[in-house]
Amino acid sequence: MMDLEVFTLTLSSDRPIEGTASQLRGFFATKFTEYTLLHQHDAGTLVYRYPLVQYKVIEGTPTVIGINEGSDVLKEIFHAARSIRLGDREFRITETGIDLRRVPFGLSDWISSYDFVTPWLALNQENYFRYYGMKNDAERRDLLRKTLIGNLISMSKSLTYEVPGQIKCDVEVLPRKRRLKNVNLMAFSGRFHVNFQIPDLLGIGKSVSRGFGAVRQIQPRGR
Repeated sequence: MMDLEVFTLTLSSDRPIEGTASQLRGFFATKFTEYTLLHQHDAGTLVYRYPLVQYKVIEGTPTVIGINEGSDVLKEIFHAARSIRLGDREFRITETGIDLRRVPFGLSDWISSYDFVTPWLALNQENYFRYYGMKNDAERRDLLRKTLIGNLISMSKSLTYEVPGQIKCDVEVLPRKRRLKNVNLMAFSGRFHVNFQIPDLLGIGKSVSRGFGAVRQIQPRGR
């Protein structure tokens, strides 16, 4: 197991903030173009790696997560967000919440349970057709288990963590339709159980920089 440095930035206004994680990402990417980690583009080319800065809207609160080098970027710019524009609406920022901590990440000796607090985009186009072509729910669930394990392995590689053993997991999710860039997508809501420690609000799966697949650990009773 390793520790990740995670910087969580939350923004509050004097009126309810309405907008999407994609709009939040667009605001920061446009305002701070010099920081590659904010927009995942280098010299106009998309950087294919696990995003170290991720944008979420959690229960109406715009939230930006910085991981390791992404944390360093947020430390430099968080104070500059005096107002934010989401779509055609501008919101004055009245309160900025910051939380900086080191959090364990990696394979563990115990099973932890997590909720998806934002929808999980598990399936690429190929797996989407495989999912619908399967005979029964057991086969579909097995595909989702393998997909989740693949997500965690891919995430680990980008964070320079070598998984030292077998990831074991189960999923309890339901399909939900979502739209991204005006395209209908299949997403999943629910929870999963895995022998892996994941910091709260980090994303798993596709389009995590735009807020999808954010997780939160379900604390056992008595803790």
